[in-house]
Amino acid sequence: MSTSTWTMVVGAVAGLTLVVFGGGMLVTGRAPDATVRAFRSVRDAGLYHLLFGAGLALVVVGTALGGGIITVITAAIALVLVAIAVVRFRPRGHRRPLSSGK
Repeated sequence: MSTSTWTMVVGAVAGLTLVVFGGGMLVTGRAPDATVRAFRSVRDAGLYHLLFGAGLALVVVGTALGGGIITVITAAIALVLVAIAVVRFRPRGHRRPLSSGK
């Protein structure tokens, strides 16, 4: 197996894992504690992971098909999905109270 092949396999597995993880959060309404702390809601966490995973999987599929325009179209769709994930559903973290300056 060549380096490019196993890299694509790893990318596809990572993308599909993120899709399943995000979809599982959306379906069950539950998420690991660390994930819940990083996002405003479980829905945001689920959509972030789902969109990021779908974008990664699309890049791998487009690269595997290797058909010029198909690769460009799948890459463009993947960029849109990742942009939505990063802009709309990005991790926000905890809001800490402002210190009183003492």
